[in-house]
Amino acid sequence: MNDDSNPKFSARGHAEAAARQRRQAEALRANLARRKAQGRARAEGDADDAAGGEPCPTPGPGVQDSET
Repeated sequence: MNDDSNPKFSARGHAEAAARQRRQAEALRANLARRKAQGRARAEGDADDAAGGEPCPTPGPGVQDSET
């Protein structure tokens, strides 16, 4: 009986799987670093500086901006 739940890879398949796993690990580490930096910025109260400036003003009630 053939068990397809554990496929056999060629050397190229193993290399591609290892490369994919390495890229995923790098992406996860980068994401974790961004989230930690964001958390530190929020804890310090520098969220506005990290976001790139002042928050957008909210228009008054009944006021609509034209899109031209």
